Amino acid sequence: MIETGIEGIAELTVSTNDTARKRHSGTLDVLATPALAELVERCCWESVAGHLDKGQTTVGTRLELHHNAPTPVGMTVRCESVLISVDRRALSFRVRAFDAAGEIATAEHDRFIVDAQRFQAKADARA
Repeated sequence: MIETGIEGIAELTVSTNDTARKRHSGTLDVLATPALAELVERCCWESVAGHLDKGQTTVGTRLELHHNAPTPVGMTVRCESVLISVDRRALSFRVRAFDAAGEIATAEHDRFIVDAQRFQAKADARA
């Protein structure tokens, strides 16, 4: 059973592949918001993965991200998550992200526990 309070940490050293220019979300060589969103999701997903039953995974259902400061190529971003709510299979996280200069983002992220095979089959049937 998953309970509130589970914490997660994920890091990313910003490369040119993570920039707004490369991700087509802008023209600058700074951490792209889509790359930051991926880091937030990974941080939350990995934090609870070891607490799931065999055959289960989680899928993202909502992300509210406030990206407040730029991070240049070469700098490392650290994402910290806390599971703040569990409602049956619905999970809610509070997230903060930092680089060496300070806080760069805050987020709220929701994930849902699913049976991996059934979910994949449902997705495949949509094709």
